[in-house]
Amino acid sequence: MNETLKKGLQSGFSVTWALGKIIFPITVIVMMLRYTPVFPMLISWLEPIMRFFGLPGEAAVPLVLGNLLNLYAGIGAIVSFDFTVKEVFILAIMLSFSHNLIIESAVASKVGVNFWLIMSVRVGLAMFAAVMINLFWQGGGELAQYGLISNEGSSPEGWAEIVFTAIQTAFISILQLAAIVIPLMVAIQWMRDQKWLDWMSNKLAPMTKVIGVQKNASMTLVAGLTIGLAYGAGLMIQAVKEDNVSKKDMTLVLIFLVTCHAVVEDTLVFVPLGIPVWPLLLIRLVAAILLTALIAYIWKRMEKNKEHETREDAVV
Repeated sequence: MNETLKKGLQSGFSVTWALGKIIFPITVIVMMLRYTPVFPMLISWLEPIMRFFGLPGEAAVPLVLGNLLNLYAGIGAIVSFDFTVKEVFILAIMLSFSHNLIIESAVASKVGVNFWLIMSVRVGLAMFAAVMINLFWQGGGELAQYGLISNEGSSPEGWAEIVFTAIQTAFISILQLAAIVIPLMVAIQWMRDQKWLDWMSNKLAPMTKVIGVQKNASMTLVAGLTIGLAYGAGLMIQAVKEDNVSKKDMTLVLIFLVTCHAVVEDTLVFVPLGIPVWPLLLIRLVAAILLTALIAYIWKRMEKNKEHETREDAVV
């Protein structure tokens, strides 16, 4: 047991350090940009685009905050405006696909999957889903009721307070990360030593087959689906090192997870906004399965064609 604890703690601190080096500077920079002319300028550029998604100009605010910071920042901005149920639902599905875009995509890329591929998949799905909902859903014209959610809190004044707030927020983010990752890695090490991961992999084999990956990637799927990309990245990094997850399988798993990660938490946080959450969950899950299965199929066909061409060249 002592050896399990030691290995788990070592893995936890190692992963926290690796992810913290990404999360800390990005959080500080983005937090400081909020109080510069760059931020309102960025929003003004995005306002004309909002009409393609069936959203008013001010919808750029929660989208920018949610994408550059996190889901909760986006929700905090949503409740600052009077949106309809349809508009809130469109914002919810877009933020579900692409919230915390820079940090989560950068963290996920630590396992060796191209950063821009991850970004492109998340943004592309967010935009496509918004356009489809705007075109085909004719309801939701009533004003959304936000329940008990409020957007309280004073903004920092002066650059000294802004810098302090940014650094404080970044430190809190790292502490929250450590509080989740370190116990998680200890638990995973214990499960690994007890051979529970093998049992879970076998149970999830049908799911991995559907999206075209090997069953040794199943624990990565579990982590991403339940605790998200940023926190689940610790397991992904360990999987690459210890479970011999191939580059192809990790790419497919990442594509699945950038589409559908932290499904319980990311769905439940929208309940107080008065929107239908079951369609929100189903859209993400179905999109993840279909997209990953399609890419896996195309990838397999390309590999077969390449093998066929190689054999023909060998014959010649």
